[in-house]
Amino acid sequence: MKKRVLLSIHPEYANAILDGHKKFEFRRVIFKRQVSEIVLYATQPVGRVLGSFTVENIFMDAPKDIWKKTSKRGGVSKEKFDAYFENREWAFAIKISSPTRFLTPQPLSRYISSNVAPQSFCYV
Repeated sequence: MKKRVLLSIHPEYANAILDGHKKFEFRRVIFKRQVSEIVLYATQPVGRVLGSFTVENIFMDAPKDIWKKTSKRGGVSKEKFDAYFENREWAFAIKISSPTRFLTPQPLSRYISSNVAPQSFCYV
């Protein structure tokens, strides 16, 4: 059985992942359980689950070292990356594999019982 997480992500980044342009998703906090699949919830104004991807690997390091390893395929500017990880000792980079866009965007209620999206992620 796949261990899945529903990840809340801004629509521009969700689309970049599903289009194959963004190969790493950056996080300040990572899952406590081992996860094999990420379900992508695009935050407002989209407010729908757009697709999923396989977790190939998760890297943990100092933000400057994560940037060195991932910047070419991270899909964000250095300025946005630095602002996101400001004053953080650790950064996480989820390596994306096999992104799949759903033919029809799905409602959040198909994955969780609440109509409120998680701030960062939740297990599904």
